[in-house]
Amino acid sequence: QVRLVESGGGLVQAGGSLRLSCAASGFTFSNYLMSWYRQAPGKQRELVATITSGSNTNYAESVKGRFTISRDNAKNTVYLQMINLKPEDTAVYLCKVALGLYNYWGQGTRVTVSS
Repeated sequence: QVRLVESGGGLVQAGGSLRLSCAASGFTFSNYLMSWYRQAPGKQRELVATITSGSNTNYAESVKGRFTISRDNAKNTVYLQMINLKPEDTAVYLCKVALGLYNYWGQGTRVTVSS
């Protein structure tokens, strides 16, 4: 079955960096667009970044220039490198894949940025 497992979150000071990973299984990873979302307390889930099967990327305006999404098809893993983190980046970060009519989500990894 489809499985997405995020890791790499933690507590970091403002200005710091983290790299999140999302390990995928149960589908042909290299064929699909992968997305990172985040959900802050009391806020709606928002799209952070996407990467196509051809490694074309797109970012939310709020993270452009600070976050980089990438993928390693040999490892079935998508990454989110985050630099210059800000307190407003505090959220649970989730990866997602859409397969046909269905969206599959991981359980998320928590990122907390202290000021």
